[in-house]
Amino acid sequence: MRASISGDPEPRFTLLGPVRAWRGEESLPTGSPFQRALLVALLLREGRTATAAELIDCLWGAEPPASALPGVRTYASRLRKVLGPDILVSRSGGYAVGALPEDAVDVWTAQHLAEEAERARVAGDPDGARNALDRALALWDGEALAGVPGPYAEAQRARLEEWRLQLLESRLDIDLERGRHAEAVSELTALTAAHPLRERLRELLMLALYRSGRQAEALAVYADTRRLLAEELGVDPRPGLSDLQQRILRADPALAEPSAPVAGPAAVPVVPGQLPATVPDFTGRASFVADLSAVLSSATGAEGRVMAVSALAGIGGVGKTTLAVHVAHRARSAFPDGQLYVDLQGAGPRPAEPETVLGSFLRALGTADSAIPDSLEERSALYRSLLRGRRVLVLLDNAKDAAQVRPLLPGTEGCAALVTSRVRMLDLAGAHLVDLDVMSPEEALVLFTRIVGEERVTAEREAAMDVVAACGFLPLAIRIAASRLAARRTWTVSVLAAKLADERRRLDELQAGDLAVKATFELGYGQLEPAQARAFRLLGLADGPDISLTAAAALLDLPAEDAEDLLESLVDTSLLDSAAPGRYRFQDLVRLFARACAERDEPPGEREAALARLLDFYLATATRAYAVERPEDRLVGHLETAGHPGLSFTDPPAARDWLYAEAVPLLSVVRQAARPPLLGRAVDTLWAALDLSEGSLSQPYEEAALILCEAARTAGDRRAEARALVTVAYAHVIGGRFVAADEAAARAVELSAGADPLTTAWAYYRRGVIAHYRGRLTDGEGYLARAADGFRACGDRPGEAAALSGLSRLRVADGRPEEAVRLARQGVEMYDAMGHALRGANARYALALALAASGERDAALRLLDEALEVFRGSRQLFWQGMTHYRMAEIQLAQDAPAAAAASAEAALIPLAEVGGDVRRANALTLLGRALDRLGQSGRAESCWREALALYEKLGIGRARDLRDLLHEGAASAVAS
Repeated sequence: MRASISGDPEPRFTLLGPVRAWRGEESLPTGSPFQRALLVALLLREGRTATAAELIDCLWGAEPPASALPGVRTYASRLRKVLGPDILVSRSGGYAVGALPEDAVDVWTAQHLAEEAERARVAGDPDGARNALDRALALWDGEALAGVPGPYAEAQRARLEEWRLQLLESRLDIDLERGRHAEAVSELTALTAAHPLRERLRELLMLALYRSGRQAEALAVYADTRRLLAEELGVDPRPGLSDLQQRILRADPALAEPSAPVAGPAAVPVVPGQLPATVPDFTGRASFVADLSAVLSSATGAEGRVMAVSALAGIGGVGKTTLAVHVAHRARSAFPDGQLYVDLQGAGPRPAEPETVLGSFLRALGTADSAIPDSLEERSALYRSLLRGRRVLVLLDNAKDAAQVRPLLPGTEGCAALVTSRVRMLDLAGAHLVDLDVMSPEEALVLFTRIVGEERVTAEREAAMDVVAACGFLPLAIRIAASRLAARRTWTVSVLAAKLADERRRLDELQAGDLAVKATFELGYGQLEPAQARAFRLLGLADGPDISLTAAAALLDLPAEDAEDLLESLVDTSLLDSAAPGRYRFQDLVRLFARACAERDEPPGEREAALARLLDFYLATATRAYAVERPEDRLVGHLETAGHPGLSFTDPPAARDWLYAEAVPLLSVVRQAARPPLLGRAVDTLWAALDLSEGSLSQPYEEAALILCEAARTAGDRRAEARALVTVAYAHVIGGRFVAADEAAARAVELSAGADPLTTAWAYYRRGVIAHYRGRLTDGEGYLARAADGFRACGDRPGEAAALSGLSRLRVADGRPEEAVRLARQGVEMYDAMGHALRGANARYALALALAASGERDAALRLLDEALEVFRGSRQLFWQGMTHYRMAEIQLAQDAPAAAAASAEAALIPLAEVGGDVRRANALTLLGRALDRLGQSGRAESCWREALALYEKLGIGRARDLRDLLHEGAASAVAS
């Protein structure tokens, strides 16, 4: 199992902390938490095979999800790609870890060291045993298997923690054997506090105290232990602990350590207390306080342990110093030998020199000026020597980078350091890194209230929420805004909210005295390299909530690899957040600052060019996504040409994944580009992203369409306006606003006729569909016939198929089901021949309605099932809802009210979101009919009353039918 093998460096793994993997110096990705859980389960089996069933049990326990087996296979496949097929092998229907070197896994190394310590102890070599135990314990890096889910990981985590404590007890036992009782007392005190029911630790503490001449304290430990065990467990101490107490009471000579050194008079050390005052209105941050406090408490004082270091990173004004000072004050009692503090001025033009800081620290620790060395290295060495054996907390505030911090770390057991910085100190070895984000809305409101006063905020709570939201939930901004309001008794909260509502003035409003959000951001911006500063400015121009790496690369006009390096460097400075792998975002106020920097420092032409590059990226990629979904569709050849190649897709699912992942940023940029010369490309981008109008993003899609339509009308751009009107018409159709939809489509025909034939064809198609909905069948026939002719003239076969399906729907409404079936079948055949899965589902929907009208209800339901599956995969909420609705109609006609009720219920959820009030009312009416057939008259009446309210609001004639129905209680009176 553990024999070394030749070739490329073998992977190494750490399990005694976060689960990580390396090959040589390269860090390997271990994947999702469940993927790491599978890796852990295999590594801890040390080469033994684990079946798929065993791995499922390890990851999920007694109630695995339905996707458990394919999930295990996927995780194993991904790990094999990362580690290699020789490392993760398939055996007998299961998986195992192949041959690895002896030191490949830290758990294995710890086992060997524990065995080495035991051999040394038996051989009478306590120094060798202690050294081996120290090396084993040093392998732990926090909690073993940190963050790994699943019952197996939980059990192994408990086992490894128990083992660590056993190793620690063995090492402390050796310390006491060697006469190191005084040093052991502080560590044992902390350990017994962390593990109060562990009697062996209590026994060691009693012995260490007794040998230190502190007999009374040793007996007090026993009394506390006895009381705690009785209260918590209802038991007495074990015999070994009781025997030790009796031996201490009679001063048993055998307890005295051999060759105890004679203690001389000790100098009283200086105890510095340099922490700044904590703010009285400290608010929230409970999870961060608990996390940092836990790290500080890990500074146990055991020889050989590195001191605890936590490095807090975040943008200026996020409250790093406030949090660090608060945590430090809470931990003061754990560091009785003092607390040191320095502001390292890392965000300013002249950061503090480590030599100067060390000089001040040495003086604070009682060193005379004449004894302070000159060089940095000598000062750092003396500093560490003075802290050896002491418990001191060092708060290094506002650090520039890890190089500035390293000489200032105590580097000795029992001490701890808290570091705050605007940069993420990834290169500060052993540090516990904390990324501090803005406050939650609840925390922000509490802080605002504490400064302004409960009475004023309670009276205008909504305005107060507007204020903290305008502050981006940034603590500094909230404190400034609240302080301004508190100082102006004549202002209301609404007055302040109104002042902050103007984004262009917001940063100027957020200053009070020597506090200013803009000045805080300016410090970080001033330290950026030129390429970083340019990227920061240009990224601030885009309106979306976040931006993908590929979109950012287009905006910056850089290769993706170079863009990623820049963006990640900005993340490390805390001026940019990594929302997810490959996605980036600004904090709200930082975005305003970045945009202000762009307006100040970038030429207007470059700002416009950057937005044009971003829009071109979206246009090109959305067009490719549209083309993958709709083979042979001629629209892609009629859209404007983008100046960026965009991304390519191999299949429709990949195209849809991109479209929905980029939907909100895409729509934001489209709205932002609603002006010449970007207007035409913005309109075409929106048309290429038409699928967004049929899902959960229908509302923002419609808003963007209306903005573009108005912008085109203002600019006098008839082509852009006509195309925007086609998207507006469709958005209105989805929302059930048929009059407005027809007005938009009619105007599109008028503007595009003779100039933009494909747009004209689509506008006529929209008018035909709308006429069907409005019961104007003759008009609809004419519009759809013109649409079909237009599509044929453009060579657009998918459009022609859509027109045939629309004509089929009209034939159904006109009582000609045989013709409807013929036309719908033509549409299905055309779409299938072209490989149109999504639009083929629309054609099947039309054919199902025609078959149902012909009495072939079972065949209709099968077709609707097929269509529904496609709509689900394509995330088309609207068509999912309409398909369920049609299924319910057919099922009710088949006298299957239970199935009809289930289908109507399923229709209500998506139609309530994207179908408009009229379709929601229709679904409620249908559900009521099904429930009434089932004898659930109360529920049926409730559905009808809700539908009636919607019909009355819309002024639709069906309201009278429902009113009569409710009055008479005759469900059969409602027409289908």
